Amino acid sequence: MGDAVMSIIKNKEALLSNAQSERDKIARRIALNAIEEALKAVDPKRIIFSRVSLEGESLKIDDYKIDLSSYKRIFVLGGGKASGAMAEALELILNDRIDDGVIVIPKGTANDHRLNHIKLHESSHPIPDESSVSGAMKILELAKEAEEGDLVICLISGGGSSLMALPKEGISLEDKQRMTNMLLKSGATINEINAVRKHISSFKGGQLAEAIHPADLIGLLLSDVLGDPLDVIASGPTVPDSSTFGDAISILRRYGLWEKAPKSIKRILLNGAAGRIPETPKRDNPIFEKVKNIVIGNNRLACTAALRRIKEEGLNVLFLTSFMEGESRHIGTFFGALGRELIASDKPIPSPAGIVAGGETTVTVTGNGIGGRNQEIALSAALKIAGANGMVLASASTDGIDGPTDAAGAIVDGNTVRRSRELGLNPMDYLNNNDSYTYFSKLNDLIITGPTRTNVCDITILIKV
Repeated sequence: MGDAVMSIIKNKEALLSNAQSERDKIARRIALNAIEEALKAVDPKRIIFSRVSLEGESLKIDDYKIDLSSYKRIFVLGGGKASGAMAEALELILNDRIDDGVIVIPKGTANDHRLNHIKLHESSHPIPDESSVSGAMKILELAKEAEEGDLVICLISGGGSSLMALPKEGISLEDKQRMTNMLLKSGATINEINAVRKHISSFKGGQLAEAIHPADLIGLLLSDVLGDPLDVIASGPTVPDSSTFGDAISILRRYGLWEKAPKSIKRILLNGAAGRIPETPKRDNPIFEKVKNIVIGNNRLACTAALRRIKEEGLNVLFLTSFMEGESRHIGTFFGALGRELIASDKPIPSPAGIVAGGETTVTVTGNGIGGRNQEIALSAALKIAGANGMVLASASTDGIDGPTDAAGAIVDGNTVRRSRELGLNPMDYLNNNDSYTYFSKLNDLIITGPTRTNVCDITILIKV
């Protein structure tokens, strides 16, 4: 199978030209092709068209059918990095049947979409701002218009937590921004971060579903969370919340953030834990009898596509997991160790080999550099596979944005460390300063896709040829 007709990785040829041997070039090409195949598989439009169809008056989502003739009005609401493309596809399917809608998308992406019945609102990610608040309010206003006999379709994807942010009364946007920033740098998992977000919000953790009631609600979710826990994806605005105020307090204590947390947030969480503020809606709440949430895409779908492409290249393949988590640099060291084992013993699978894992790691920021999870995985792995020939690791975020950078991730091979030392760069210094972006910028080994309009966590690929 040849290279993709449309190259999703914008600097693919430059990344291939950085190979120092023919075997490295082959391994780089296979890894980059696999990442592109993964991204194509989780393209939101492609997923909607493959999972959702209209048969007469029935809206069909896989085997689940909805009789549209029984509804007075249809609304489309939601947000997230993939929600604009999801809305575009859904509008092509339903067209004039949609009465109104609001979708909140990242800033600078509105011109990427063509919509007639659904309004777009641009908002901020990963730190919420005033546009995030106004976006959430627009959605809630339309949600409250929905009545018995109406259908609301919610399109939710990763990134929605920041894009749709409505702090609880008594919490300022500035305090929520500070708290979000601290959580993102703490090493907390997305599940833990979102448990806190839900309890300082008037939108998340099932509260959108509460506003939509008594209308019927169908949620179509593109998962960016390990294992697809519905209440964690975009902080679960349409899903019963399994976390509590007490959980949120415990998480802040666990990461040493409780004492640093803004007073307004501590007050709300303590009042909630004491029962003075109502909990987020739980599973036994009757509103959820009229709610159906369906995961239509996830990280495993991306990993499976990558594996299929690698296998087509004639390599033996191994799918490690779609639950990868932990400190990024430790994951990179582990992948480097896997690479060394491939060289030493042809295990865990014989060469030529391709090993794929997906998930979302964390970076505990202690330096003052710039980087992202995937770039840190790659830098750490490069140290371990130094000197190998025909071995490549590529790690990328499926949304095309790794940390606060314009790169999706990075690619390394056995010559990466040597090339950097020739430029006077000490890789350990960059790793310890959390400055992987600067390191790979100097090597021209950043993977650049631009925003992909999807978001299903990260994918890491190890190739040995």
